[in-house]
Amino acid sequence: MFSLSPPVRALAADLIAWRRHLHAHPELSFQERDTAAWVAAQLERLGIAPDRPTETGVVGVIEGGRPGPTVALRADLDALPVQEENDVPYASRRPGVMHACGHDGHTAILLGVARVLQAERERLAGRVKLVFQPAEERPPGGALPLIEAGVLEGVAAVVGLHLWVDLPAGTAAVSPGPVMAHAEEFRVTIAGSGGHGSQPHQGVDAVLVAAQVVLNLQTVVSRRVDPRRPAVVSVGTIQGGYAFNVLAPSATLAGTIRTFDEETRRRVHAEMERIVAHTCAMAGADGRIEFFGGYPAVVNDPAVAEAVAEAARAVLGADRVLPQEPSLGGEDFAYYAQRVPACYFFLGAGNPAKGIVHPHHHPRFDIDEDVLPLGVEILAGAARRLLARPAAGS
Repeated sequence: MFSLSPPVRALAADLIAWRRHLHAHPELSFQERDTAAWVAAQLERLGIAPDRPTETGVVGVIEGGRPGPTVALRADLDALPVQEENDVPYASRRPGVMHACGHDGHTAILLGVARVLQAERERLAGRVKLVFQPAEERPPGGALPLIEAGVLEGVAAVVGLHLWVDLPAGTAAVSPGPVMAHAEEFRVTIAGSGGHGSQPHQGVDAVLVAAQVVLNLQTVVSRRVDPRRPAVVSVGTIQGGYAFNVLAPSATLAGTIRTFDEETRRRVHAEMERIVAHTCAMAGADGRIEFFGGYPAVVNDPAVAEAVAEAARAVLGADRVLPQEPSLGGEDFAYYAQRVPACYFFLGAGNPAKGIVHPHHHPRFDIDEDVLPLGVEILAGAARRLLARPAAGS
């Protein structure tokens, strides 16, 4: 059904074994010491000298037999603070930590690419840099430290993938332009004045003001942002007060903002500042909003995206390579894409027939492991195409 080369077909059992080992031994962001050591050992077995540019990052380089450009391929290593609920032999052995987003599969796929391309290195024109990055899940993320350590020096293009259970197994989604959102955190601090709950007129109830702020913030996207430009403002937490019969003297809100372009981002910030200030002033309270920059939007380069799409069509068939619907999730792959031409694409990993239906970050999240060889073939094919394109060179 799918076009897989004999070397990739032969990898299937190892890919599953690698993924299951990683799944059973997850580590949180910036704590991936055992994972990084294990990845480095796998590279050494392939004859690829591992570099450790950061404490929990691993980079390997496949040197081609002829001169040419350098293409980087990236996978992420970290897991999430989630208690796994799957009853499977490879379930997490670390309480409260789980690969609930597919990074174990990403790492296994990139190790598979390493084996395939290392075996054909004499036929390659250029270099392939294998980037095993820590801490995608936790801002400020692991991409920037690797970039600062020089991982992108001389790199002409970079490609990454995300296993995506919202897409059926055996499909892929690739598109140029914005594909993942700028993800930010905001916090609102409201100062009222305390008082007895039986005499509310003598104080300023910060909880009531916070509730009004939450409601008013919902008008930012619905009434103040161009409806043709996607944006999200979500309040995730509200905290205030300490006794049932005392007016809360203060309250705090926290939430997230998701946008795709800088103009919309600035508009959202300005409107939120205005709403917080005026809502609080109307009630006689003081309010302050702070923004904490998350990952920028991921914007795919058209030429690199087309090379990936070509590779995906060659493996899956043209009818199984779909336009990539932009996701409002955030990804620190964006930092690579800000510096060199890049493509981040989705590989379908959902399969209701196998019970693979739970969303990312869910305690019963899983992937259809049959897609792992597809990921290897697509990534390896994209690397070959980019190495062969003069436009991908220096």
